[in-house]
Amino acid sequence: MNTAILIDSVEAPKVKAERPIPLPSPLPNVMPFKPGMLPRDVRDYVMDVAKRQQCPPDFCAVSAIVCLSAMVGRKACLAPKQEDEQWTEFANCWGALIGGPSAMKSPSLREMRFPMNEIEAQLRKDHGLTLNELKHEAKLQKLELAEIEKAAKKELGNGDRDAALALLKAKEEMDVQEPPPPRLVVNDATVEALGERLNENPNGLLLIRDELSGWLSKMGQEEFASDRAFYLESFNGKDDYTYDRIGRGTIRIENCMLSIVGGIQPSKIAPVVRGAANGATDDGLIQRFQLAVWPDPVKEWSWQDVPVNSCAKERYADVFQRLHALPMGDKPAIWHFCPAAQQLFVEWMEALQIEARSGRLPPILESHLLKMPKTVCGLALVFALVNGDSRHAGLDATAMALDWAEYLRTHAARLYSAAICAEVDAAHLILSKRKDLDKPFTAREVYRKGWRGMDKAVVAEALELLVDHRYLHSVDIATGGRSKVQYFWRNHADG
Repeated sequence: MNTAILIDSVEAPKVKAERPIPLPSPLPNVMPFKPGMLPRDVRDYVMDVAKRQQCPPDFCAVSAIVCLSAMVGRKACLAPKQEDEQWTEFANCWGALIGGPSAMKSPSLREMRFPMNEIEAQLRKDHGLTLNELKHEAKLQKLELAEIEKAAKKELGNGDRDAALALLKAKEEMDVQEPPPPRLVVNDATVEALGERLNENPNGLLLIRDELSGWLSKMGQEEFASDRAFYLESFNGKDDYTYDRIGRGTIRIENCMLSIVGGIQPSKIAPVVRGAANGATDDGLIQRFQLAVWPDPVKEWSWQDVPVNSCAKERYADVFQRLHALPMGDKPAIWHFCPAAQQLFVEWMEALQIEARSGRLPPILESHLLKMPKTVCGLALVFALVNGDSRHAGLDATAMALDWAEYLRTHAARLYSAAICAEVDAAHLILSKRKDLDKPFTAREVYRKGWRGMDKAVVAEALELLVDHRYLHSVDIATGGRSKVQYFWRNHADG
């Protein structure tokens, strides 16, 4: 770094002409999505939608997986060990589609969830028919209750108080309860209302947010700390959850399971990641977004006007129908790996644990990796069910899940670079907006521009990086009191 000079003017200093050193890349490279990472009945429609929308297939693939995992819910779980069934994992997962404002995140999610919309529509229709039947049942019951009251009065008149009491107790047990409408998806709800919906739908629910930024911002506020605790608990889906509210009393959720998916812009998720990295909000919330993908944008575009692959769409919808038709027992069906898949998983698990516990990784990435076994088990279970396996996740399903683990690892590295390498991204942004800065300028002037991801600490580090790479020269200016640092662009910064 150049040694600061104490001067009392703002004239640009004369420095030795040197070529700038290229800045490092602001984002680590990520593995591209490969169609073979999905079963064929899902893959073909994912690729068809991505082609027609000209969007990264990653967005479609993650949307499809989260929706499918929500359909499995608590119907089945996978025990990663053959003998010890105390450790089980459900398929529910959290996904985030990270991209710019026109990266087709919401359209991708909308296309891939259409089978759930159709199933919910049929459930609402069936529920309406049930309610219609109940109306007639209620009318008949009203007549029956009137007769019971007459009979109770008669018994009481005859002096048989016990008989009258028995009749009245039977009357109370006959009350018709209107069943709540079944749900698969929620978009926005208070924790209290969400708890009630989960009790009505014990298989779990899928929370879809077109924009995750609002939800994450809310979770970061102190007044929503209890809500945050609820969502953290809902990730594993294994435990109950009880909360007390004035006006609602005590609500106990027997099976607290929630899948989450939504889109978010890089500039909106960066502060959340930095908060987790510096310990301000390091409770594992962001690390639960195991299916967070941040693909490179599609750079080429051409007019596309081709029909939907109706065969692929039909097969995709049929997968959802099959998962919806899985029986919901008193306890989840427990699956295992087949022998060959078990060996594959153990080898991967041992390598993961050694790396995660080595102390060489940033703590935030270490925490993310230690949550990945749940993700791999859940993906293997979903793929096995889609493939038609029976009570054992086969080698193909498990290999696909491990391919996802390798692929997601690279996207996690890019995600957490928003905290680890924030100054690199900021330096690139400052350089791209060079013409918007006066000559000379201060760090305060940069900060006050309000550019994305620019807090005071990041601005200071970014300017230091630009000085180190010979794009800027820093000078201490005497002001009669404390000196201030001013920055001058080198004339050859573009050379």
